[in-house]
Amino acid sequence: MSTQETALVYAALICQDSDVEITAQNLSNLLKAANVEVNDVYSNVFAKALNGADVAGFIEKLSVAAPAAGAAAPAAAGGAEAPAEEAKQEEEEEEESDSDMGFGLFD
Repeated sequence: MSTQETALVYAALICQDSDVEITAQNLSNLLKAANVEVNDVYSNVFAKALNGADVAGFIEKLSVAAPAAGAAAPAAAGGAEAPAEEAKQEEEEEEESDSDMGFGLFD
């Protein structure tokens, strides 16, 4: 994804979050305020592509699907033992990093 496309996606998300209509003008205004140069043709095409789209519904579907996919991966990889092993490793790493500094939090 190009920088211009990424900027337009973020601008559209800002409009959606602010309950502002996603139009080419609103996208251009946001991008100009952020000092991001985007060709006006891209703003027009992007706004037309999102015209009438349920952006909030799409975001909601993504937010529901992402945690479910993330939880399924560790279970498929090694069952219930994998998270316990990871937690143990993280604790050991944290202890090592604290001792490397030469002092503890409560010293």
